[in-house]
Amino acid sequence: MLSLKRLLERSLTAQAALVFLLGLGITVLMRRDEHPVVWVFQSALYAGVAITVVAVQRRRATRAAGTDASGLAGLNRKVRRQEVPRDPGEQSAMRRLVAEQLGQMERTGKWLPFWLGAMGLVAVGIFVLGAIGGSLVFPLLFAVGVVALCAWVLWMRRRSLERLRWMRQALRQE
Repeated sequence: MLSLKRLLERSLTAQAALVFLLGLGITVLMRRDEHPVVWVFQSALYAGVAITVVAVQRRRATRAAGTDASGLAGLNRKVRRQEVPRDPGEQSAMRRLVAEQLGQMERTGKWLPFWLGAMGLVAVGIFVLGAIGGSLVFPLLFAVGVVALCAWVLWMRRRSLERLRWMRQALRQE
């Protein structure tokens, strides 16, 4: 399991394959009546969009930290484990990475209430449409899924902010 996690941290190809397979499974479940070629095409489209977003984010982070992709993965792993680097070069790269990620999270934090509101409106809208249509099972499951997704996003954001702030403070003391 640990080697799979490290492979997914470092390899965009492995991430693309995972997103493709997940997208294929979800597409098959949601669109059983479609032709399998449509499933593969939609899954490839989802994987392409997701990996493009990840690649752009990774490229921005590597430029900000002044390191390569494997160095970035190592720095992110140290942030997650709360390990302060000993090497001065690595510390400066960590400072730049933490500053970039904190700045990005603060900039996107302004839009978080709007995103949460939009997700709430979508969930309520689907639920109302389902109630009007006479079927409450799917809209109820969708609403619960949206609430769970929003709670997970808020929890992960809070956790990441705590780790990044801890690392910034630890690097200042170093």
